[in-house]
Amino acid sequence: MRIGVPSQQTANESRVAVTPDVAKRLIAVGHAVVVETDAGAKAGYVDDEYRQAGASIAEADEVWACEFVATIERPSASRLGPSSALIGLISPFDDPDEMMPLADTGATVFALEAVPRTSRAQTVDALSSQAAVVGYQAALEAAAASDRFFPMLTTAAGTMRPANVVVLGAGVAGLQAIATARRLGAVVSAFDVRAAAAEQVESLGAAFITIDTEAQDAAESGGYAREVAADEQQRIIDGLAPHLTTADAVITTAAIPGRPAPLLIQADTVHAMRPGAVIVDVAASTGGNCELTRPGETVDVDGVRIVGDTDLVSRVANHASQMYARNVMAFIELITDPDTGDLRIDYSDDIVDGACIARGGVIVHPRLQPEEGS
Repeated sequence: MRIGVPSQQTANESRVAVTPDVAKRLIAVGHAVVVETDAGAKAGYVDDEYRQAGASIAEADEVWACEFVATIERPSASRLGPSSALIGLISPFDDPDEMMPLADTGATVFALEAVPRTSRAQTVDALSSQAAVVGYQAALEAAAASDRFFPMLTTAAGTMRPANVVVLGAGVAGLQAIATARRLGAVVSAFDVRAAAAEQVESLGAAFITIDTEAQDAAESGGYAREVAADEQQRIIDGLAPHLTTADAVITTAAIPGRPAPLLIQADTVHAMRPGAVIVDVAASTGGNCELTRPGETVDVDGVRIVGDTDLVSRVANHASQMYARNVMAFIELITDPDTGDLRIDYSDDIVDGACIARGGVIVHPRLQPEEGS
């Protein structure tokens, strides 16, 4: 199978879908890999590395003409045709209206966001691999923006207490943020609506914030948090406020697939925080967990810095690309003949079927079907 690897067109996207190491492994099992000129340059992978791995370097038209294309961001529908097949992080549930133009091309479209969250699918779970990168980088950004040391320091000038960090959301990104902040020496506490999160948070040496609200069973929602009723959300906001107003840094990672980010920090809480505190809102791209977040910007509110950067994953583009490329390779193994390397899509495989958004000119994913009566 010929696998195309295009450059990403978004200005703040620095990752590449296939790294030279993964290209070499794909070529070793019979695939041909065609990489767009400088596709990996922003992530630190130059064209010569791909050539040494056995890949060919070509212009965009040749890359998109390949039998299968591995991308990161959602491509323009003009790049696709009935014989096209691709995999990427194409935001099917956040931007459902953008799926129809892709489907209309007749292409077979797979979204890594739609991969089921099962043990068998872990090697394909790009959401988790990239969330780990984001959580790590969010903790570093919080430390860099803070006006206080994260670790306790004992100096000739006296002892400086460690920073007090609060992490909201204890999914993959939140847990990595907790682990990284702890490695930096901060005192960390965290909150999540899922019942299983308390044990995970405490296993990392952080304190779990308990609020009088109904804990969710993550197994009932595919591992993700569910949207809560308005009155319950307000109880969460009110319960978190005392912890947030005494924090030196807050990292928010709470997300609900296909929905705006849940509001966890109201403006009044921000105004009550001490000047010099920082909020890193990982959920900025879907509206933000903080009421005053501005996606893509850092704003100052009474001395509190609110970081709404949406390119955290691209700041660790080299390793993020390595992880993503391994997810892509694992998916390719599911859709190709192990003996010949030919494309062989088996929709009886729950991972392949679950990841498929469109084929044959039709949107097929059940979550994107219109509701009855609508």
